[in-house]
Amino acid sequence: MEQYAHNRRLLCYLFPKYHPSRVLSLVYQPFAIGTLAILAYNEAKINTQRRNLFGYTPFFITTLLVLILNLATSGKGGLETFIVICAISGAFGVADAHVQGGMVGDLSYMQPEFLQSFLAGSAASGALTSALRLITKAASENSKDGLRKGAILFFAISTFFELLCVLLYASVFPKLPIVKYYRLKAASEGSKTVSADLAAGLIQTLPEGEEYAKEQKRRGIKQLLLENIDYALDIFLIYVLTLSIFPGFLSEDTGSHSLGSWYALVLIAMYNVWDLIGRYIPLLKCLKLENRKMITVAILCRFLLVPAFYFTAKYGDQGWMIMLTSFLGLSNGHLTVCVLTSAPKGYKGPEQNALGNLLVLFLFGGIFAGLTLDWLWLIGKGW
Repeated sequence: MEQYAHNRRLLCYLFPKYHPSRVLSLVYQPFAIGTLAILAYNEAKINTQRRNLFGYTPFFITTLLVLILNLATSGKGGLETFIVICAISGAFGVADAHVQGGMVGDLSYMQPEFLQSFLAGSAASGALTSALRLITKAASENSKDGLRKGAILFFAISTFFELLCVLLYASVFPKLPIVKYYRLKAASEGSKTVSADLAAGLIQTLPEGEEYAKEQKRRGIKQLLLENIDYALDIFLIYVLTLSIFPGFLSEDTGSHSLGSWYALVLIAMYNVWDLIGRYIPLLKCLKLENRKMITVAILCRFLLVPAFYFTAKYGDQGWMIMLTSFLGLSNGHLTVCVLTSAPKGYKGPEQNALGNLLVLFLFGGIFAGLTLDWLWLIGKGW
């Protein structure tokens, strides 16, 4: 979605009648949520390493397909091309469901700092995407067919990084000593999401692991959700608000300003940079929210941003909008890390993995609801 958001100008130029920055995000989510719901329900039976590889590989393939499609059609639009891009967006959703739930679940039974690093890495990818988009725009803005050339360069670089993710996860990550240690520990507690042979061997030699696995099975995913329903609703509400504003509202509903065609790109870049900063703030213990009630209060107060954005877009200048967008990103990153690192505490490996998957499911649900609500900004503006 970052790729589509940052190439919004090209998409809007090719498909002016279809609201691509909104439609593609909306197409993406049903595939992501449907896939993740199935994976979350069956997570205890799925090998996490294979699941993540199955997710990272389509990310590379689908990014490459966007590049190939652009070259094959010579950058032309049309309904047929838009349908193909929508199909690719759906494939991105399936891949994202595998990776997000798998990685968060896998890291939830390790140290909280590992999960924070992964979440910060996700935000760093958004910030890097913003940087690449600004660079490609600056390099090709005044050249003939510059918009398309910038998109081609952008997707070529993205494809390279996606391939790098596949290779690193397949060959480096599982061999790290710390990863091996925590996977052994999770297996000893009854987890079947690590290597099946490893888990079976440890459970046979450690009876307490088999006993805990039976206890976890009796407990059930429903009970686990009920015990953490506040965290689930928290992560849902964080992304309902964020995605009701970003990227659709920031791309299409901010008016005309002195930055011109750079304005939406600057807003999205500021969101991504401050989202990244916000995900590092919880490393300072004095600034990390761990009280469940305080986290919920902070998330509810954040909804004051809706009228703030509305009146700023209508009456304010670009400086105020940039400030609001920065705070949107900062609060999104900070609260996301606080929720996802606090929730798994007090559980053992299998339940931490299951809870990580459940929270990501609610996160995706919040994204989908936010993208749907994002259309409300178009009321009274025409189509």
